[in-house]
Amino acid sequence: MKKPLFVFTKELILVLLTVLLTASCVSKKKLVYFQGADNVYTEAQKINQMYEMKLKPADQILVKITCQTEPELLSIFARDVTMGLLGNQTNYNQTGSLSNSYAYTVTNDGVVILPAIGRVYVNNLTCDDAATAIEQRIKELKLILDPEVTVRLQNARVTVVGAVKTPKTVNLTSERNTVIDILAQCGDLDVTSLRKNVKLFRETNGERHMYTLDLTDVNIFNSPAFYVQQNDMIYVEPNKSLGVKSSAFYTFLSAGASILGLASSIVALVFAIKDEAGSK
Repeated sequence: MKKPLFVFTKELILVLLTVLLTASCVSKKKLVYFQGADNVYTEAQKINQMYEMKLKPADQILVKITCQTEPELLSIFARDVTMGLLGNQTNYNQTGSLSNSYAYTVTNDGVVILPAIGRVYVNNLTCDDAATAIEQRIKELKLILDPEVTVRLQNARVTVVGAVKTPKTVNLTSERNTVIDILAQCGDLDVTSLRKNVKLFRETNGERHMYTLDLTDVNIFNSPAFYVQQNDMIYVEPNKSLGVKSSAFYTFLSAGASILGLASSIVALVFAIKDEAGSK
């Protein structure tokens, strides 16, 4: 005996709905950040990464020299002044707030050349370590006995491209910036992004390195690329499956399945009523 047509229709719709619900569950799993955090962070976890940025060739830095006990000795630098390359004066910088400042550029061999001081090697040093190196150089030359040096990085930035809502270059306002901070400034990831395969490219000591970040994995907090460095480039790869799901065809398919499911239920109800009436 052949099954009524509505039975086949109902069975087909149930299969379609099952597939759609399964796809929806998979999609949600791909979208949730930091999965497993509830288990890992039952107790506080120690932060192992260093977030301070290291100076690199082509960086622009601000160098301010002061002296509290013998300010007259600053005349060789111009008293209580921030010195810099080519007289490029600025009243604001991205990683500090040194007014009336000038920017020095770190050369390809990793040094800055300062008036009256000369060459100071700063490559791969933090700003605080660079300030200490300059202070030591001033003392070695016996220019000032107790100099106070402040160094700030001026042109720190990270570029984000790919499947984010607003691809752009982000200027860093502090030295402590995570990849999440940067992506948030880009409006977060697009719905079509592949959160398990975010690429971060970094130049270190003349070499370019690539890190793969899985935003859905709580272990991202332990990645050496979790804290960004100046001139990092982040690429967010689009997820093809999510792209299909967000397409007009997928929307039509979902709506059609819902309509067919409703129609199948109505047809089944009608036949059930007829069967019940015929049996009486």
